[in-house]
Amino acid sequence: MAISLIDTFRVLASFDPPRGSLRGAPWEDYVDWAIAQGLAPLASYNLEYRLAGGADAPEWARDRLLSIYSGSVNDNVMKLVNFKRCVDELEGRQLLLTGGAAFADTLYPHVGFRPVLEISMLLRRMDVDAFAGYLAQHQFRPEPNEPAHGAMKVVSDGRTPIFLYADVLGAERRAEVQGIFERSKPMRMYGPSMFRPDLEDAVLLVCLEQAREGYQMPWLSYLDLRELMTGATSMGSVYSRPVDVAVLLERAKAWRLERALYTSLSILTRLFPSIAENLKPALPPLRRATRELLDRLVVLPASEPGKMSHVRGSERLRRLLTGQ
Repeated sequence: MAISLIDTFRVLASFDPPRGSLRGAPWEDYVDWAIAQGLAPLASYNLEYRLAGGADAPEWARDRLLSIYSGSVNDNVMKLVNFKRCVDELEGRQLLLTGGAAFADTLYPHVGFRPVLEISMLLRRMDVDAFAGYLAQHQFRPEPNEPAHGAMKVVSDGRTPIFLYADVLGAERRAEVQGIFERSKPMRMYGPSMFRPDLEDAVLLVCLEQAREGYQMPWLSYLDLRELMTGATSMGSVYSRPVDVAVLLERAKAWRLERALYTSLSILTRLFPSIAENLKPALPPLRRATRELLDRLVVLPASEPGKMSHVRGSERLRRLLTGQ
């Protein structure tokens, strides 16, 4: 029986994949796509250790995914251990790890499941240059090109780029950014100066990143959002609790991210229908015309593998989604 690409994704992106054969899956399409989306390590683990007989996947597909999984484990350990050595003794600061470095050990049962291609950090504006200078003592140098993805600075040691962000909600909402710092949780494994955002803030920061990228980012980001919104039930971490929906909606309104939250959660419900009903209370009450516009321009194409592309007026749409 033929199995669609999206169904293959759902099975192999699960922490508890349903048993069954994937013999009819579109492996020629899936393998390269999964690697590009950051999904290969988890998919490989499921095929090798969770699904009997590798779910009848062809040997070449299992071998290729397994090589990515092995590389991801080693790469993550190398990057995170090296980063810890750099910042472990830094005192008197409050620096926030976001994205993969904050999620690999809190949302995923194994650190190798969540590739950490770069390290993203949220800093107060006054700390950006000082921290970049501190990292320079550890062979991290400014990248020659203009900082991408909205970062103020990007430094790298040739192996690990570190993106330094500030004022992520725009200059007019610095008070809201200050609230992120005040609610953040210590990451003692990285020393006394390292923190990570609280749960509701982490959800909105993921939605902000997705909107800022025009929803053209690796689908690994949706796994992050799935686990945040469902309380990281496979873990016992700082994110292993139910989202406070009232707080999330109130904060989304204050941050002017209601449209981004609606869009990200709507995509999530299409990717993972089993959690759609639980996510409904967290959908902001937008006007019907706004919902229909976002559904047509973003939600529907972004929910199909390989279908999302820049739409006409995409910069205007980005501003609509992020309030910036």
